[in-house]
Amino acid sequence: MSIHNRNKEFIGGLRAALYDIDASDLQRQLQELFAADCEAHLAHPLESLHGIDALYEGAYLPLLNAVPDLERRDFIVMAGESRGQNWVGCAGHYMGLFEQPWLDIPPTKHLMAMRYHEFFRIEDERIVEMQALWDIPQVMMGAGAWPLAPSLAVEWIVPGPATTDGIITSDYDKARSAASIQLVGDMLSALGNSPQGEAAMALDRYWHPKMMWYGPAGIGSMRRISGFRHWHQIPFLKAMPDREALLDKGVFFADAEYVSFTAFPGMTMTISGDGWLGIAPSNQAITMRSLDFWRCENGMIRENWVLVDLLDVYQQLGVDVFERMRELTIARRSDIAV
Repeated sequence: MSIHNRNKEFIGGLRAALYDIDASDLQRQLQELFAADCEAHLAHPLESLHGIDALYEGAYLPLLNAVPDLERRDFIVMAGESRGQNWVGCAGHYMGLFEQPWLDIPPTKHLMAMRYHEFFRIEDERIVEMQALWDIPQVMMGAGAWPLAPSLAVEWIVPGPATTDGIITSDYDKARSAASIQLVGDMLSALGNSPQGEAAMALDRYWHPKMMWYGPAGIGSMRRISGFRHWHQIPFLKAMPDREALLDKGVFFADAEYVSFTAFPGMTMTISGDGWLGIAPSNQAITMRSLDFWRCENGMIRENWVLVDLLDVYQQLGVDVFERMRELTIARRSDIAV
């Protein structure tokens, strides 16, 4: 068995613990899986946490208090090597009844869904590093508490792979994985030709005619190259024409037809133009956390799952999304008279 298959089996312990959660035992289970000095890099406002206790008390416990019957559902589990390190990447949804406030988001008493992209670096059968984005804006939107610009594209519960094969259990196939990462790498390189225009990016060379691009809440999901261009790429490039992906500083690996990337941060850019998320062109330099999964099919990219830490972007620009959310939802609080 390859090290990548062993690591996916090892992560199965975390997946099982978070699928059928016993809140009273979760901290012990985390201690069996994570190194004592592990580092966790999470979405704003959770940020970086050091050690198992900080991860449990700063991330999992508050979410469990708000969603006591929390359940984790993976639709991608893949593994590979990047820059001499071994990683497992997972994507899916956390679900459950939203019963108590979380991060001051008002509870709905209804079903909550929150997409996650989570990456784990494993050494000596312990998780030593976690890089993850939880789509917190999706929870805000589900609670009717998103206070900023509406999405240009469709907001929904993003599906898993059309082929239902995202949880990869077959023997690690080095040749298939190399072909997939070559395809996605070539596509990303071609995107760097954007100053020369759409033709220079050669999108139709890499993307399937029925491609699906699943963006984060706040951007939305779209189909076909035309949808991707209209509702994400054109506004994005118009606002930040100098954007640069930091692929050489991130984690980039493949497993069969699946490719993934994570980095904290993964991009740099300057907001010099109008048109993206209603943000004014302030000429401010920012970084962006973007965690991606791609699925290849017959030599083309058919699906792409993307999470961007939009809350961190707004924070860098001096916009406190949570304070604006609290003002928007103040009439729903029983302890304040309005």
